[in-house]
Amino acid sequence: MSIAKQLIKIGALKLNTEKYFTWTSGIQSPIYCDNRLIISYPEVREEVIEAMVNKIKETYKDVDVIAGCATAGIPHAAWVADRLNLPMVYVRDKAKKHGLNNQIEGRINKGDRILIIEDLISTGGSSIKAANAATDAGGHVLGILSIFSYNMKKSLENMKEHGYQSDSLLTFDTLLNELQSKGQYDEQQIKDLLEWRDAF
Repeated sequence: MSIAKQLIKIGALKLNTEKYFTWTSGIQSPIYCDNRLIISYPEVREEVIEAMVNKIKETYKDVDVIAGCATAGIPHAAWVADRLNLPMVYVRDKAKKHGLNNQIEGRINKGDRILIIEDLISTGGSSIKAANAATDAGGHVLGILSIFSYNMKKSLENMKEHGYQSDSLLTFDTLLNELQSKGQYDEQQIKDLLEWRDAF
């Protein structure tokens, strides 16, 4: 079963072209992706981790440290780091206001090649913030790997502007292709969904 089907089956990926979901940012979207649900389903979790490990071996084989974005990227980063026997860190949205005031938990040594693990990418803002923090800590960011990406123009522009490579196990486009091939959405509905995506 494809990752798209798995996410839909467990309710992590929901589509509603009539009643849009509201994101934290206020954006109205026909798709809502909650990859945090994956941690409760061992079989789906295993498939996602296996796909991430394969992608890393194929594209990011020189990685030294796996970095998870807080909070949803942390468990996936931990499982991937464990599978690859690599050090792991996690990156907060901003530094703590107490203790050691850390934004990054774990150790990054100067020159370490870092791979950022994220659960999903919409505009790319949080992923880029994490990558910048890893860079500021002395690391060299090889790229950002997510489970799902909306492939919004804003995210593509942001990644290009900051010079970060980005890969996803599942994208908005491949999801729509699969839904259309199964006859779940007609050509006009797919066109409407793409027009929504391309507006951002």
